[in-house]
Amino acid sequence: MSAKTRFFRLLALSAYLGLLGWVVLWHFVLSEEGQYSAVFLLLMWVVPLLLPLRGLIQGKPYTHAWANFILMFYLLHGLTGIYALEKEAWYAALETLLASLAFIGCSFYARLRGRELGLGLKKQKSAR
Repeated sequence: MSAKTRFFRLLALSAYLGLLGWVVLWHFVLSEEGQYSAVFLLLMWVVPLLLPLRGLIQGKPYTHAWANFILMFYLLHGLTGIYALEKEAWYAALETLLASLAFIGCSFYARLRGRELGLGLKKQKSAR
């Protein structure tokens, strides 16, 4: 594995784990809104991030690629929170930053590692 690939793997993993920790801290400790149950908060904010975690830790390029679909939910939530949550706008900004870094790391790692392993998409032969 090249140094560039290792860098993006480290970025993806550290930002993803940071996002997981931040979401738990924000919604279970720092948030002033107590209108939701702990079970709902777990299902809504923590469980989706746990789904690809095993593959991310194992360094699977395919898992890094599809983890981006989950990360988009947190990116959109963060961007909405920056706009809509006056008291928690900085919390949302940190969520946006971590989700963006994880997205960049996952995208580049999946691409670079996939190429190193020869996992690219096969080109169709032109039909004549």
